[in-house]
Amino acid sequence: MGAGKVHYEFAERTQATSHGGIALAHRVAVLSGLVAAIDQRVSVLKIHRPYHESDHVLNIAFNAMCGGQTLDDIELRRNDEAFLDALGAEAIPDPTTAGDFCRRFAEGDIDALMGAVNEARLAVWAAQGSEFTAATAVLDGDGTIVPTTGERKEGMGLSYKGLWGYHPLLISLANTGEPLFIVNRSGNRPSPEGAPRYFDQAITLCRRAGFADILLRGDTDFSLTKEFDRWDDDGVRFIFGYDANRTLVAYAEDEEALHERGYRELVRRAEQAFVNKRRRARQPRVKEQIVRDKGYKNIRLKSEDIAEFVYQPVRCKREYRFIVLRKNLSVERGEHVLFDDVRYFFYVTNDSEMAAEEVVRNANQRCNQENLIEQLKNGVRALHAPVNTLNANWAYMVMASLAWTLKAWIALSLPVVPRWADKHRAERDAWLRMEYRTFVNAVINIPTQVARTGRRLVLRLLAWRPQLPVFFRLLDAL
Repeated sequence: MGAGKVHYEFAERTQATSHGGIALAHRVAVLSGLVAAIDQRVSVLKIHRPYHESDHVLNIAFNAMCGGQTLDDIELRRNDEAFLDALGAEAIPDPTTAGDFCRRFAEGDIDALMGAVNEARLAVWAAQGSEFTAATAVLDGDGTIVPTTGERKEGMGLSYKGLWGYHPLLISLANTGEPLFIVNRSGNRPSPEGAPRYFDQAITLCRRAGFADILLRGDTDFSLTKEFDRWDDDGVRFIFGYDANRTLVAYAEDEEALHERGYRELVRRAEQAFVNKRRRARQPRVKEQIVRDKGYKNIRLKSEDIAEFVYQPVRCKREYRFIVLRKNLSVERGEHVLFDDVRYFFYVTNDSEMAAEEVVRNANQRCNQENLIEQLKNGVRALHAPVNTLNANWAYMVMASLAWTLKAWIALSLPVVPRWADKHRAERDAWLRMEYRTFVNAVINIPTQVARTGRRLVLRLLAWRPQLPVFFRLLDAL
């Protein structure tokens, strides 16, 4: 690297921004009806001078979409004249005003904001056609800890992990990875608190969209047996983990209580894929070898078996199907086997037709929501607490998570031409599954020259990205 003499200067007539894709995101927000829905449903400002509620909400969402890590990063955007031109704005709120806007929200205002987003979401889903709603709508619920080092955060609490902060609840649609509802709570609140209410709202939303089949999923904390009969009567299927209490373990160890087939070996789908196929050589397990060499205690999985039985939980008026997964483990130290161990994992469902193997597989796929939480935490940085009250941080989480929602909507807006249907669906799925930072660098952070010619605003891309052919196909469709 041998750079010569370098000279920097400001361009006098040419304006450019490093966030050229933000105009596309704004276009999707407008065409989906999101901007109109927010202004119609959310009312926290007495006077709109000069900003409306949608301006404030998108200001926070676009800050996250451009890679902003904190509210203070808004200052970079509001001093970028080309960025403002790309959005057709003369100015955007500064970081202090953005924080003050979050503090205006009461709980009812936040519910109205989420309702506005979901109203626009229905329009995006409707554009996908009948094939989209013909599938099962899979709703995942989970909680996560949002730690904070602040000492004056109203509503925070000490979590079971010993961390000060908040404990938001996330209800998401697994089909597209969209967060439907985010509910902020004190850090010491139980994980499923408030889940039935927002599960019910998510069910209503999916039925309005046209989904006929709905499946709820969650870990053991979300086995809300009090709600099972009501959901079952409503035609909603569910698969939840269940605590391995003494009663269920006794059922699992009683051969007479089990289904007539008893225990059978569980074959994972990844193992089935290699049947009659030549396996590619794998890299050695370095970590496991170190554990053996150092003589550390090691728990190794030997085999997995599944069985099923019926059982009526205490708070239920009918029996439900329980799947038991028996893991046969070997506890070792170095090269020596200390003893064998057996552990039981339980899953409850009201689906009588799904194979037991499929129930376990479906329950394990809920781990994709852990990836969504990770993206919202450390990619979008929506699950953070930059303001000083519980409701203000709740409002911030909902607004910042719009960056991820818009990413999903951009992917869903990609047109599928019948002639190249397989290729276009693959591209759409790739954008849906793409990690947030990868999406921002590939689609949003594109150096772009912004020029005004007559009555047109022209954005000239100054760099190539592999995703640009798909980018322009979406522009043509919009």
